[in-house]
Amino acid sequence: MHAPSRVRTRRPSRYGVPSVLLVCFLASAALAGCGGSGSTVSRTPSSPNTASFSGTMPPALASSASAAISSARASVSAAASSAAARASEFEASVSAESARRTQAAQKALQGVSGQGNALSDVGMTGMPKAQTGGVLAVLVTITNKTSQKASYAVQIDFEDSNHHVVETRYTGAENLEPGQKNQPIVFSQKSGEPPLTPRLAKAQRY
Repeated sequence: MHAPSRVRTRRPSRYGVPSVLLVCFLASAALAGCGGSGSTVSRTPSSPNTASFSGTMPPALASSASAAISSARASVSAAASSAAARASEFEASVSAESARRTQAAQKALQGVSGQGNALSDVGMTGMPKAQTGGVLAVLVTITNKTSQKASYAVQIDFEDSNHHVVETRYTGAENLEPGQKNQPIVFSQKSGEPPLTPRLAKAQRY
């Protein structure tokens, strides 16, 4: 008669749970689970190890920043050049307009005797030298006081203290409607010494 076979059972751990189950349980705390299934375990992020930081920008990022700075500087330089060009063009256009007015006024005043027929339509106001960079300048106000469209030619003499004409300048206005006003500026090209006084010499309406 054969002795009954013994059935070997796993000895429970001191926690009252078979050892293999205990191992599986502990492993599931760090992994997804035992046997490939289980809940996801989130980990608390740790602070970066700042000791490994060099304090310098990575080469690729530094190159990109350098390119951006260069581009910005180029844009500023281009804007400044453009502004200077526009200012130069404006100055040239003003000079061209002044030269054209001078020629037109000189031509219109040829053969005009006396002070002309429009002295009462023209007034003058001295401009502060603080606004003109120290240059003697006169604001000429030309007003068409007639009932018809008209053009004007004006001659201004700059005199010294003895009333001697030192310099003569011309200006004018063209095609002014009745009641319309124009205010050109006349500059003296002489130095400030001796001081000069502007005088309205002629004004002709044509």
